[in-house]
Amino acid sequence: MIHPIPFLLLAAVAVAAALGMLLSHNAVHSALYLVLNFITVAIFYLALNAPFIAMVQVTVYAGAIVVLFLFVIMLLGAERLRSPVDEVRGPERFHRYTAILLALVLVGVAAYLLFQGGVDMTGVDTTAGATLDASPQALGLALFQSYVFPFQVTGVLLLAAIAGVVIFGHTKKRGEDNA
Repeated sequence: MIHPIPFLLLAAVAVAAALGMLLSHNAVHSALYLVLNFITVAIFYLALNAPFIAMVQVTVYAGAIVVLFLFVIMLLGAERLRSPVDEVRGPERFHRYTAILLALVLVGVAAYLLFQGGVDMTGVDTTAGATLDASPQALGLALFQSYVFPFQVTGVLLLAAIAGVVIFGHTKKRGEDNA
């Protein structure tokens, strides 16, 4: 287990990186804050004696996924984001209020489950004689035997999101060229 002082320092870095990612007006800077957050989470995994998950966190998320994000950002030329104080009109206003409502519902349900004891925070079977196999082989077997469908759905959703961003961004750029 990790000592409370380093834990609090790492937690402060993780929260500051997450806030920097959310509040940055430059998409590239947001992606770099995301990398910092992923590396901090990997250090938490190392402190919890899970080095394989820590290296997967750095390799897959901080490496491949963020490079993919940066590729899409550079492809679309969307380095600078709109200011959050820009005027919001029409149906976009409805989307903002809907997003705020759904975020509040998510926070409320999470708080309810945490305080009512409805969530097992350890995820470990506490029956007598049960051992936890955290090897890469066990992780791979669990991922590709028990969770094949969610794994494939996640891949399709990521692909659809990237295709949608490219299509909408390309249409927007074409519209700007004609104006």
